[in-house]
Amino acid sequence: MADQQRLANMYHAIQSRMVRAGRAPHYTELAAELGLAPEQAREALHDVFLAGVPGIWLYPNTDYVASFAPFSNLPTQYLVSVEGEQKWYGQ
Repeated sequence: MADQQRLANMYHAIQSRMVRAGRAPHYTELAAELGLAPEQAREALHDVFLAGVPGIWLYPNTDYVASFAPFSNLPTQYLVSVEGEQKWYGQ
């Protein structure tokens, strides 16, 4: 079973990066942010997705975030704007 604090930290880091940058981070970016080895961050990323939280998934057979509720890392018809800036897509 994955460490709950590590999962919470990974979840928060992904969500925060989506808000700041308008895109999902790569696990190597998460490794640097969380002080983990790249392989540890990759494993933690997969653990978050295996935790069963609705609305989050990886591109099939990859380490790339496809969607992280309420955001989509893929363009959708749901444009999300804040103060006139559109850099997010909704699910």
